[in-house]
Amino acid sequence: MKELLHNISQCTLCKAHLPLGPRPVATAHTNSKIVIIGQAPGTKVHQSGISWDDQSGKRLRQWLNVTDEQFYNTENFAIIPMGFCYPGKAKTGDLPPRPECAPQWHDTLLDKMPNVELIILIGAYAQKYYLKDGKNLTESVGDYKEYLPAYFPIPHPSPTNRFWRSKNPWFEELVVPELRKKVGTILNL
Repeated sequence: MKELLHNISQCTLCKAHLPLGPRPVATAHTNSKIVIIGQAPGTKVHQSGISWDDQSGKRLRQWLNVTDEQFYNTENFAIIPMGFCYPGKAKTGDLPPRPECAPQWHDTLLDKMPNVELIILIGAYAQKYYLKDGKNLTESVGDYKEYLPAYFPIPHPSPTNRFWRSKNPWFEELVVPELRKKVGTILNL
């Protein structure tokens, strides 16, 4: 795993498309129990090199009901974005994750984590790639029970998604408690 993570950290596969250059961000351990597959690092994470080291990460940890220490313990959580580097700015938010990363690295990473009990799919890009059922984000999140025990789809916790959350209050009322329960059971919290 150490060698694989080193190889990922040196990846320049899509260098020509990255406005800030390559700085792949991913964490994993052979004993990881939960995998978080999100979108791609934002500028703050690109600068720090620490996954979910931003406002989105704070909200995600609240949804999971875990401390920073629990979240950044790689034996608890592996963090594997769809795109490992900051993809650049769009009109609202960031550009989509680069399409090269997931096919290049995900299967190899997941194969090295035999103890994974749950994969949390954050946002439409991860859900489309893994669920392959044609549902939109709202449908996938609403139907989360259909994907258990392997996957748990959730929206992106970004502040730019506040409108989705305000239109779909059922997510925080009904789904987040189930997510917390599942995470707590797996991590013995």
